[in-house]
This record gives sequence, structure tokens and C-alpha cells, in this order.
Amino acid sequence: MIGYAQLWSADPAAWRTAGSAWRGLLGLADRRTAELTGTAATLRADWSGPAGRAADGRLHGLAAEVTASRPVFIEVEQILSGYATQLARAKAMLDATVGMAAAGGVRVDRRGVVSADPDVIRPDPLSTGNQPDPRTAAAVADVADGIRAALELATIADLEAARQLADLAADAGGGWAGPPPTGPPPPGTDPALVGRWWAGLTRAQRRWLVGHEPHRIGRLDGVPVRDRDQANRLLLDRQRTALLVQRGALLTGRITPTVPAEVARIDRTLAGLDVIRDRLSVDTGPRAYLLGLDPAGDGRAIVAIGDPDRAENVLTYVPGMTSDLPTVGGELGRAETMAARAAALDPTERTSVVLWLDYDAPDFLDEAAATGRARDAGPALHGFQEGLRATHEGPPARQTVLGHSYGSLVVGSTARDHGLAADQVVFLGSPGVGVDRAADLDLPAGRVWASAADNDVIRYAAAPDELVRRLVLSTALPGVGPLVAFGRPADDLRFGADPSGPAFGGQVFPGRSDGHTGYWDAGNPALDAVARITLDGRAG
Repeated sequence: MIGYAQLWSADPAAWRTAGSAWRGLLGLADRRTAELTGTAATLRADWSGPAGRAADGRLHGLAAEVTASRPVFIEVEQILSGYATQLARAKAMLDATVGMAAAGGVRVDRRGVVSADPDVIRPDPLSTGNQPDPRTAAAVADVADGIRAALELATIADLEAARQLADLAADAGGGWAGPPPTGPPPPGTDPALVGRWWAGLTRAQRRWLVGHEPHRIGRLDGVPVRDRDQANRLLLDRQRTALLVQRGALLTGRITPTVPAEVARIDRTLAGLDVIRDRLSVDTGPRAYLLGLDPAGDGRAIVAIGDPDRAENVLTYVPGMTSDLPTVGGELGRAETMAARAAALDPTERTSVVLWLDYDAPDFLDEAAATGRARDAGPALHGFQEGLRATHEGPPARQTVLGHSYGSLVVGSTARDHGLAADQVVFLGSPGVGVDRAADLDLPAGRVWASAADNDVIRYAAAPDELVRRLVLSTALPGVGPLVAFGRPADDLRFGADPSGPAFGGQVFPGRSDGHTGYWDAGNPALDAVARITLDGRAG
């Protein structure tokens, strides 16, 4: 059992730093692999015969072993980071309990022994001795229980981290396995079936797949978050290198009219990849997990702030129009903001916020005026949410899915057409969600939430010509034009009834008038409401 003094003096940041050092070994492994393969190529040119072939095979074997070790470095970092997160949570519980003690007339000594503070003790009026009153006695018991819970949490985390590291060391001592007898199921397979297949593999076989086939494992719903994160981190480096090679080839080849545009696209994609890579390297705050990545076209990414498999609360955020890999920084910032607000409201609860940018969001108004992009996104969002359910450890998490702008249509259409593994949904700044009633989302009306700022222009755009009409009217009437034109939003929006209107039948929470993208601004009541809904299903 971890003691009171141990937990009080524990430093979660030191464990994160240690994990970062292990993650840094990836660069060393890459350099050693390049040296081995380069040496093999040099020898192959000048050394033939059985001895030369044996040397070549040995060098390539060593390179393969180094390559196989790369997922292990990430796994050690995951274990240490996860331990640091739990340790920080236990310390937050301890701090809160000690603060409660000070306010309740309870004393805690250096060993964690709890007693009534003699300087503020309130005698029991029904007792002949100097016994504390029942309220003080209850406060002493509550503080003792709080300290005990914090120490138990830290102890469980310590034992779990030690077990995971011991298992990893035992696997390394036994060598690395080859490929499993059966390969990964195809994309779109029921996540529950994928989970059973994954569970049937040995740990060594899973690491082989992560290291050798990250493109198949990283996006497979039903594979645990930690394994997907390892695969996609490895894939990020490969994809970035491939884009740099492609860019160099374009610039050194024959310049055609399409080359500048393609180079510019690659540069924007590389900038997005660098934003993600930088966030994955952050050693403060909650760890980021990379659950999906595709640089093709506008690019796609799934990034979780905190581990969804171990969180009590999971919020999946689906952004709207113009969201893509080059602009991922802004959307990732919104996910960070929601995670930070939830943590501030309840630091003892583990909350993970997932940026789900795994669909081709509209780039232009004509694309955003149609339902095709939302319809196409449905199977992927459905599968992802089912995967979160399948891989979650312990009791089921409270799962919330939030759609902003066109993303709200993605969420609503998915719930309508495929079903959505969510306990509740939230719509912000919605142009309509594909249904006219909350009940059509196959969720209780009390679990459907919405908010729209008074000055969010999307509320006045039931159709493009409606917005034009209002703009013309606002300029045609001197003085009162804007009030007449924009005084009352449309009852029916582009894609159905306004989910923040009374006819829809959902729960509405207020927000400040900060426009279409101000819901995440500091001090906006909508931000607090989203965090509270994520934590306990209530907006206030």
C-alpha cells in the first residue's frame, strides 16, 4: 500500500519525463536500422558466396529485430504516462480531501492520521466529556475515507504499471514472434468480432502486427486504443517521410501546371502532420492518442485527449465545414479546451475528448448545402463509436457525441440511419440534424442537447436564397432593417427542424452570443454546459 507521505511527495511529471525518454528511443532505432541496412547493401556489392549471403541475412535479421522493438518504446511510454495520469488523479483526490479537512475542523498529520482539530473542536452538547459533536465525527470519517480512496487508487495504479512492465520485459526476453496465423479482419468488420480476434493473439503477435502492418491496425475499430495509438504513431513517421519524398520528386521533375498546386497541398498536409506530431510529444497535461490518420486528399485524423479505453467519460467531437488535416490545429484546440474544462470541473473523473475528423467535410457552401458528405460519414462514425464500446476497460463509460455545424448533421444522420453507441448527443450551431424530432434519433429526449447563439448566422439560413433574402431586407429598410431581417431565426433549418427550438423536443442550454464558432470561448456558458453534460448528463 502506498503511504500518505509517498503520495503527497510523488511527482507525476517525473514519470511523464521518463516515458518521454523511452519514446525518444524511436529515433535511435531508426538510425540503427538505417546503418544496418546500409552496411548490408555495401557488403552485398563486394561480398558474394555463402559467407556473404550469411552476413547479409544476419544484418537484415538484426535490422528486423530493431524495427520490431519500436512499438515497445511507445508501449513503455504509454504505461509510464498512464501511471502518471492515475498518480495525478490520486494526488488531486488527496488535495481535495485535505482541503475539505481544513474547512471542516479536521486535522491530518504527516502520516495521514486523521483526528478532530482541538483548536476548532465543537463539543457534543449531549456528552458529559469533551467529545466532538456528531458533525465533527462525521467529517473525520469522511476525510479518512477520502485519504484511503486516494491511496488505494495510487496503489492500484502502481501495481498495474509494475505488472505491465514485467510482462513487457518477459516478452522481450523470449524474443519477438512472427506474424499471427490469421491476418487482420477487413475494415468495417463488427468491432466486437475484431476485439475477439485481437484478444486471441499473443502479446508478441500483436506487437508484430503493430510494427509491420500499422496501416491495417491503426484504423481498425475494435483494436484497443493503446495498440491503435502505437500503430498510428509509427505510420505518422512513414507518411511524413513519403510526403517529403513525393514533394522532392515534384520539384526536381518536369514542372507542369499542376505541380505548384500539388506541392502546396503537400505543404499544407505536412503542416497538419507536424501539428499532430507536436501534440503527441507534449509531456504535460493529458496524453494524446492517435487513433486514425490518412493524409490523402484533404486528410483525416482521429486524436484523443486522454485514453478513451480507461476514462469514465468519453466525448467524441465531430467538427463541421472546412475541417481537414491542414486545419487540424484549431479543431484539436477545441478538443483540448473541452477536456481541460471537464478536468477543471471534476479533476477526480477521467474524461477523454476525441476529435473525430474521419470524414470528408465540405469545403464550399454548395457542398455544405447537400447531405452527401454526412451520409457517407455514417458507417465510419457508427463503427468508431461501437469500437469505443467494445474496447473500453471496466464499467461502460458515459459516451457523448457532439456535432458542430455540419458535424451535427453527420451525428444526426448516423444516429438515424445506423444507430449511434452514445448515451447522449449535443448539437452546437446546427443547420439541422436530418430529423425533425429528438425521438427520431433513437435516444431519450432528455439525452438530446442543443444550443445556438442568438447571432449564429446558421440559424437564419434555411436555404442559401433565404440568407440572401434576409441580407437584402436588412439593407433595404433604413435603421430597422437588420432587426426585421434577423430578429427571428428560421423555424426549419436547411436539414430539418432547429434542434435548439421548442418543437424539436430536446434539451436546450444557453450560450453567449459569440457567433458560429464562439461556443468554446472562455467564459461562454455553452462551454461549461458541454463539460457538465459530458461529466454527469446535466447542463447545470
